[in-house]
Amino acid sequence: MSTKINVLVVEDEKNIGNFISTTLKNNHYKVIECQTGSEALSITSSHCPDVILLDLGLPDLDGLTVLKSIRNWSSVPIIIISARTQEHEKVEALDLGADDYITKPFGTSELLARIRTALRHSTKRSPNHIFTAKGLVIDFDGRLIHVMDKEVHLTQIEFKLISLLAQNAGKVLTYDFMITSIWGPYADKNNQILRVNMANIRRKIEQNPGDPKYIFTEVGVGYRMIEEDSSL
Repeated sequence: MSTKINVLVVEDEKNIGNFISTTLKNNHYKVIECQTGSEALSITSSHCPDVILLDLGLPDLDGLTVLKSIRNWSSVPIIIISARTQEHEKVEALDLGADDYITKPFGTSELLARIRTALRHSTKRSPNHIFTAKGLVIDFDGRLIHVMDKEVHLTQIEFKLISLLAQNAGKVLTYDFMITSIWGPYADKNNQILRVNMANIRRKIEQNPGDPKYIFTEVGVGYRMIEEDSSL
């Protein structure tokens, strides 16, 4: 079974938030909810959502401020959901890096279609939709991992880490780069959480984690994924 898409809903109006969350859950999305901009920044860093639905009229921070802050370090798809209808406000949000803009009120079908489109565009940022190397197959679109034709189940964070490595196969990714890419710029740069997740990934995909053939450690620097179809 594929990993569920993780959606962060940032909406301070309870009725609208409940409507969005119920719609998403009924369509097999995983939902995280919050009501403030500061919560949104913290959750984006800690939970690494696959897409963010962001209201502009938040009680503490303006949604555009939240958008700008996230865009300083992440390319996660962000869909603005707002009652603001002025064209210049839409243009400003899109110029700041929003992937889409939905005006309230909106219907279920429109919301789901916009999310699907944003996720497709996000996937296309990857150079390949399927990575293969020595029996390891990573399907970015399907969010599936197979090793020697056997499906491997990873957590959300583990899938993001192995995808990051696969999309940069053959290149050494530093600890700080990986931590910032997955957990955000405010994450503790202590490597322990990264090492724990990498150890779990190796335990799941490597026949002998102590002598890996897919993911290599560059001591004191970071990690490197085997090149696609490499004979190393």
